[in-house]
Amino acid sequence: MELWQELLRESVDSSKDLVERFGFDKDLAEKLNKLFHTRINPYYLSLIRYPGDPIWLQCIPDAKELEDDGFPEDPLNEEADSPVPSITHRYPDRVLFLVTSQCSMYCRFCTRKRKVSDSSKINSKWIQDGIDYIAAHPEVRDVVLSGGDPLMVTDYVLERILAGLRAIPHVEIIRLGTKMPCVLPQRITAKLCKMIKKYHPIYVNTHFNHPWECTPEAERACAMLADAGCPVGNQAVLMKGVNDDPDVMLELHRKLLKMRVRPYYIYQADITKGTNYFRTPVRVGLEIMDKLRGHTSGLAVPYFVIDAPGGGGKIPLLPQYVLGRNGNDILLRNFKYEVYTYPDVPETEPELPVPEEKYMRKRNGQKKKAYVPKRTEHEVEHEIELVGK
Repeated sequence: MELWQELLRESVDSSKDLVERFGFDKDLAEKLNKLFHTRINPYYLSLIRYPGDPIWLQCIPDAKELEDDGFPEDPLNEEADSPVPSITHRYPDRVLFLVTSQCSMYCRFCTRKRKVSDSSKINSKWIQDGIDYIAAHPEVRDVVLSGGDPLMVTDYVLERILAGLRAIPHVEIIRLGTKMPCVLPQRITAKLCKMIKKYHPIYVNTHFNHPWECTPEAERACAMLADAGCPVGNQAVLMKGVNDDPDVMLELHRKLLKMRVRPYYIYQADITKGTNYFRTPVRVGLEIMDKLRGHTSGLAVPYFVIDAPGGGGKIPLLPQYVLGRNGNDILLRNFKYEVYTYPDVPETEPELPVPEEKYMRKRNGQKKKAYVPKRTEHEVEHEIELVGK
């Protein structure tokens, strides 16, 4: 058994643990654990500094989860875009491939609570069905492994999946969507990295939400992945009380760059049932983006996106940089709110030849002199000749 597996065995993972470790009421602990299972491994638990801090909020269950907020269990409508149980095929050239239901830490803001922690939701047959589906669809060139966390499976199982995908000629890119570098960095081992190198190009998208998660252990894990040839990106979720502060996000993304992790997305929190207490106004995300752009390296500035409810996909949002137009000039503002004018390129007229009906007017059934936009005399004569006048 490897160290990361030993740590998993010592996790807080029952209602009894919530009562004994955190003083939960027994009935409340059982209700919360039944709604969405609890798992907090010892490493991530050690990052908590005080009750209610940004780490605590992400991993300790809250009575607010039991409130009926009227939100859906599948806000992104993944099931409707699921041709086989393990695949979500929403975008033309890429698919989401769920290979496990398990995580090393169950985030209380999880958007996939209907599946995650339930071992009946993913099995080996469905994984093979996913590989077969991808093989039968040549338009798929990009596969995102997710779950749960794909690094919760053993190296042997993961290699079988990677080898199966690499045997498909049209699969160009494989992505691992994993929170392990953040919540259980001990999972990133020399053995794992050596195996992954055989199946490049493989990209890793990980998930840090707060600067306190950027520990020496996490930095080492990210460095190992980078040294193994995996570009590493980060996807953060904007959450009330965790990172809904421009300075916190600025610190997080600066630290990530030092760890060789490229900020990729900031997600507006999804409208998942039982997670409404994490949501912030969209204005907050735009203010954070305003604080990042121009105030730090462009490498540290991610996209701020809303994953549109109902399956609309990711939609980027930006602060208002284009203020308007003045004739042919575009009015812009920079990160200091200074206004600048950019002379736009004039729109050009369509190239010849042009349809006859665009230039001919009919009155009382008679053709009249051709009507043309502003052009040279030579162009006019040429166009009249084209329409037979």
